[in-house]
Parts: sequence; C-alpha cells; structure tokens
Amino acid sequence: MVRFLVVPQWQGSSSSRAMQLVDGAHAVLGDLPRSGSRMIEVPLEAGDTLGSGVLRMSALNQTARNLRTALGELRERAQAVITFGGDAGVATVAALDAATGAPGHAADGEMAVVWFGAHGAFHSPDTSPTRAFQDMAARALVDPLVPRPHLLDPLPVIAGSRLTLVGVRALDEAQIAAAAEHGVAVYTPDRLDPAALAAAIVAAGASRVFIHVDLHVLDPSVLSGLGHAEPFGLELAQLLDTIAALRDRLPLAGAAVTEYAPASPAAISDDMATILRIVGALA
Repeated sequence: MVRFLVVPQWQGSSSSRAMQLVDGAHAVLGDLPRSGSRMIEVPLEAGDTLGSGVLRMSALNQTARNLRTALGELRERAQAVITFGGDAGVATVAALDAATGAPGHAADGEMAVVWFGAHGAFHSPDTSPTRAFQDMAARALVDPLVPRPHLLDPLPVIAGSRLTLVGVRALDEAQIAAAAEHGVAVYTPDRLDPAALAAAIVAAGASRVFIHVDLHVLDPSVLSGLGHAEPFGLELAQLLDTIAALRDRLPLAGAAVTEYAPASPAAISDDMATILRIVGALA
C-alpha cells in the first residue's frame, strides 16, 4: 500500500506566494486516503541561515528531521511513500532518504532521480539570486558543497549521471555550467520523448527510480496554482506518459510532488483533478 506524507513547508520558497504552499498542502491532504496519509509538522517561524548561505535553514532542518523520522518508520514496514510539498526542498530530503536505503547505509548508486521542473533548481548559495533552497534543491542531490537540511553523516550523494532534469526551460548560465560539470542530463519540453528517456535511464544502469514532480513543469494553462509559472511547459498528457514510461521500466523508489500554491479556494477545486491524476500515476 502506498503511503502519503504531506509537508506544508514554505521556508524553502522564494515566491511571493510562499505561504500559499501551506494552503496547497492542506488542500491535497483532504483528497488523499485518510488512513494512508500523514501530515508532517513544519515550524511556524521563518528560521535562520545558520551561516549556511541558505535562507531559513534552521526551519528547513527541523522539518527535514520530522520528515526523515516518518520516512524511516514507513521504510521499516516496506511501504512505498509519495511525499507532497510544500516547496521543492522536501523532495531533496525524500530522494536522498530513498538513496540511503537505511539509516547509516551508503547511498544506493543504482537509483536514478528524474526531476521534473521548469527552473532546474541547480544553483548554489554563491550563484542563487534568492538564496532560497528551492533554487538549489536538485543540485543538493549531487553536489556535497550545497548545504542539505539535516541529513546523516556521511551525507549520501547521488552521482550526477543518475540525475535527469526534465521539462526545464528557465536555466541561467550558472546552472547550465553546473549541470554540465556534474554530468546531469537536461531535457527541455521540446526534446522530451517518454520512451527514449526511460530507455536511456535503464541503459545507464539504473535499477530503480525516484520521480519528483515540481508542478511548475506544467504549462500555466494546465494548472493555475503556480508561484513561479513559466510558459511553454509540459502538457498534462506528456507528464503522465513520461511517468508511465519510467514506471513500466523501473521499480519506484519513491516520489514527491511539490510547489502547489493555489491563489484562492476556487482555484483549488479547479486544479485538484489535475493534481490527483499526477498522484495517481505515481501511486
């Protein structure tokens, strides 16, 4: 049985609608199976950088501790987990936890991460224009120099060749250079062929896959509740077809869906059918 962990974290976001990520998380929780879903506690305060170069890192640390505890409990029961944010930082914690396999174990070198998102999330504290963790969330998977909220020591790192960014269309030069340096594959919407993508990941030796969907990957015409909407994104059918192709070829190590920031209660009712289709494809 799939379990759902809902994390209404806003502290990793740079959006002016960051607090609406909390509303989005609560809205989704109301449509998930009651017996299989759990809300993760998130601090109310913004938090401090703690000298990390990442805004609100103390709050991110606290939420990550709570999320890792819940993930560990479910892993002991051998239950699959879909994490729902909040900001994209919760996906970093969930993906690295899946790669760890068990507390204190070395990272799983065969797990691939497919990160759907418009913005790449491949900055460092030195290059990020906002210093918000969502700008660095994907890079934190592969670069030990990027601070990561409360992860065990030694910190698990996924090889850059195991990370694929899909649907990206808002990368600046610093992110492009960093992705190339780490050997990360990047698929823009016009390059995306679901079957070819899945085949390439299998051919590279992956034995399982963690799928993260930052909802900004979708075209704004598909979903209204996007704090950082970017035009010319994926259509819903493209996203669902790609998830299906990946799941047909590889076991699911875990999944995360993030960045839902509804503008109003009316917008929630309009968006929920789309979000539940994505959750259903992952589950």
